[in-house]
Amino acid sequence: MINKTLGNIFKGDKVIWMVFFFLCIISVVEVFSASSELTYKGGNYWAPVLKHIAILIMGIFCMVVTLNIKCRYFKIMTPFLLVISALTLVWVYFAGQSTNGAQRWVSIVGMQFQPSEIAKGTMVLATAQILSAMQGVNGADRQAFKFILWVCAIIVPLIMLENLSTAALLCAVIFMMMVLGRVPARQLGRLLGVVALTVVFVLTMVMIMGTDKAEQNPDSTLTEQTETKAEEPGMLSKLFHRADTWKSRIDKFIDGKEVAPEDVDLDKDAQVAHANIAIASSNIIGRGPGNSVERDFLSQAFSDFIYAIIIEEMGIFGAFFVAMLYIILLFRTGKIANRCENNFPAFLAMGLALLLVTQALFNMCVAVGLAPVTGQPLPLVSKGGTSTIINCIYIGAILSISRSAQKRTSGDESSDAPAMAVAEQR
Repeated sequence: MINKTLGNIFKGDKVIWMVFFFLCIISVVEVFSASSELTYKGGNYWAPVLKHIAILIMGIFCMVVTLNIKCRYFKIMTPFLLVISALTLVWVYFAGQSTNGAQRWVSIVGMQFQPSEIAKGTMVLATAQILSAMQGVNGADRQAFKFILWVCAIIVPLIMLENLSTAALLCAVIFMMMVLGRVPARQLGRLLGVVALTVVFVLTMVMIMGTDKAEQNPDSTLTEQTETKAEEPGMLSKLFHRADTWKSRIDKFIDGKEVAPEDVDLDKDAQVAHANIAIASSNIIGRGPGNSVERDFLSQAFSDFIYAIIIEEMGIFGAFFVAMLYIILLFRTGKIANRCENNFPAFLAMGLALLLVTQALFNMCVAVGLAPVTGQPLPLVSKGGTSTIINCIYIGAILSISRSAQKRTSGDESSDAPAMAVAEQR
């Protein structure tokens, strides 16, 4: 009786469930360890981790609800989610709460809500639906590319205004989905060319309009700096209001000169410096769970830089284990997608898995100094509100596909053609 009840709750692919629970366990342990800053500010030792556990429980509940929805019903939700995403992104732009200079949050019933998290999943859902609906024997119809770009033109710029890194990662995922969907190579090549030119233009504007505070002349007066800002065009200033932050991050990343340990400025480069110290002090085997030292000095240790704390406490092997969990998630989802008879669930599952894994790998690269600091959390591990719940829903959607998507027959599985090349049967 108990086994039957558990079986009704934990439906879907068992490997995905195992990966999810391992990530949740690591998340609780590491958030509890890395939240010393929040503990000090709030004066409550248990409050941060208890709140995190409550959010995880809420996320698991949402995940169980999602996995019980048959995947064909996800299509019905696409137009509604597109409208909700666009409206909430506009809302957060004009009425959002400022966090580190960016209006990324709105509060609902005392809980911080991040519209970009919903918008990311919505874009994957819309792209999967377009690719599946316009999939033929020789690949996607040429019109599919145009429809995807139209949807991106509505949602991506709204995300980009407040969170450039999130928009960039989302675009990378959409591009990989188009590759999997066999969009004509000529169209993808042209897109890469346009993207390259756009990136050059945006970076140029950022470097022109942004001011790296580390390079400001200390002799300049506040009045002179204010006058310089006032001379900037109003519209461009509005669009590039985070140019200072972006330029500072770019300058720090491309500055390849060696800095001696004694010359490191812990005030100016605190996050990167303390992340490096945390990694270097792990001594391969780690200090052990709960024994981090750098958590007391590393800003956002419980969020953006939690992977550095994982390395410090769990060592290289623990860090490798966490990275492998995401890789297993991606490959297992690929196996699930390969078994799907129809294209939509296959594209949707792969898109959501790519969304989670790409963000995770980028967060890890930031923590070890292989990418510029962007503020991307580690999915399902970092402390968060909206992001944790939405990521649980993504996992729920993958589990729903593994449970309810129509499977290919044994004759189809032996075919050389990939699952995603199979035309929609209905």
